[in-house]
This record gives sequence, structure tokens and C-alpha cells, in this order.
Amino acid sequence: MFAVIATGGKQYKVSEGDLIRVEKLDSEVGAKLVMDKVLMVGGERIQIGRPFLGGIAVEAEVMAQDRAKKIVVFKMKHRKNLRRKQGHRQPFTELKITKIIG
Repeated sequence: MFAVIATGGKQYKVSEGDLIRVEKLDSEVGAKLVMDKVLMVGGERIQIGRPFLGGIAVEAEVMAQDRAKKIVVFKMKHRKNLRRKQGHRQPFTELKITKIIG
């Protein structure tokens, strides 16, 4: 059984036991989350929401709050002596899907 959930402006296909990285959520490590923005549930019978399914939720546990690997943003203008180097590390929350409820 799998579900498609929406969080942080993105959609994720998840099933029980999956580890996913989502946009940073304000939760402590070890906290349980219930996400009710379920777009679709599949398995033996497929259910599609318009836009969300009622009575169905996905339970997850926060495994880590961390930042991704650094990326380098380098901007250069040809023949203008303009060079800008900047780094960025995107924060994320790692979730372990424990149960699909409903």
C-alpha cells in the first residue's frame, strides 16, 4: 500500500517504512507527526482525492533535523570583472513513515 502526500509545496509517494527528506518542519527529533494532506492512496483499490482524501492520514516519526550538502553558487559577468561566489545548505527534515491510517 502506498500514499501520495503533500508537504512543503511538494508531493511524495510513500509507503510504510520509507525514509523521506522533506522541507524543514518545526518538530523535535523523535516526535510523531500526522499528515492529513493525502492526495492518493493505492494498493488493491486506488482512491484519488479532490484535492485531498478525507479520513485518511499518514503517520510519521521525525528522525533528523539537518542541512543538505553545500552547493556553490558562482556568478560571473564576462569582461566586467564581476565574480560572486556563495554557498548554500538547504535545511531538511528526515521522516520515517510508520503507518497509513484509514
